[in-house]
Amino acid sequence: MSTPLRVRSWRALGGAVVASLTLALTCLTSAPASASASASASASAHAHHGDRGHHQRDGHHARHDYLALGDSVAFGYEPPQTTLPADYLDASNFAGYPEVLAARRGLRVTNASCPGETTDSMIDENAQSNGCENSVGSPFGYRDAYPLHVAYSGSQLDFAVHFLRSHPRTRLVTLDIGANDLFVCQSTKNGCTGSDFTAVTQHVRTGVDTILSTLRHRARYHHRLVVLSYYSLDYGDPVGTGGIAALNTALAGAAAANDAEVADGFGVFRAATAPYAGDTCRAGLIIELPGGDCNVHPTPAGDELLADAVGAVAGHGHSRH
Repeated sequence: MSTPLRVRSWRALGGAVVASLTLALTCLTSAPASASASASASASAHAHHGDRGHHQRDGHHARHDYLALGDSVAFGYEPPQTTLPADYLDASNFAGYPEVLAARRGLRVTNASCPGETTDSMIDENAQSNGCENSVGSPFGYRDAYPLHVAYSGSQLDFAVHFLRSHPRTRLVTLDIGANDLFVCQSTKNGCTGSDFTAVTQHVRTGVDTILSTLRHRARYHHRLVVLSYYSLDYGDPVGTGGIAALNTALAGAAAANDAEVADGFGVFRAATAPYAGDTCRAGLIIELPGGDCNVHPTPAGDELLADAVGAVAGHGHSRH
């Protein structure tokens, strides 16, 4: 790809998480007396989630376990412009497509995702991330300040292996990862163009292959494994959309090599944005910010569509072997 990688808005999947963390942490430390009031207000501020997270607490009735892995899309991350500072201190304030899918299917979800995770940092917690364990030029990450949905030390992949070995009734694992690799490339490779872009997409394929292979072999997981493709922020932008499509091709290649299926997050968003000339923001699928612009993270409506995409290939959690 010889033209510049124009997926700048995807920086918010992890890169803007770093700025968001700084802003949120500043708010918390500058106004500690208001934290209690903010926490009380958070219930109404997040009423749009409805009962999406309640099944996590009532999951003892679930028939099967579901493990969700990935970055801020799976986490259900929301930016500080629309989120009370104290909300970051309780991960249950955030819910993404895994919680939607689990509620629909009666699954007991364990969501181990982390905002800003890259393929490298998912494998090795000391590797470069884009806001989870660290960020470009800083050792600071989300996990240093705020809880995840699941408390664990070490890498997300190591946790996944332990979880799958100890939860033999797990019948679904989902993964979204790779967008933050592009942003790290943009930050360190002068925009991530040409051969740099080609190299990072190949690196994503190699990393996702390692992740999926580890789940299949070291974790001895032989049931439904689904990789979610990323959506474009503007399907009317052929260059930006082409960059996301190239990332998704890398994900699909790794999935095919490990008997995993691809959930078409790219396609369901494209169909839903057709009446809006491909504009994901105008379609209401990503979070609107004060002033009218949009953050890249999905709204509840966007999460519903991503859950649709996963559900379309996940069947009813039966074994793949």
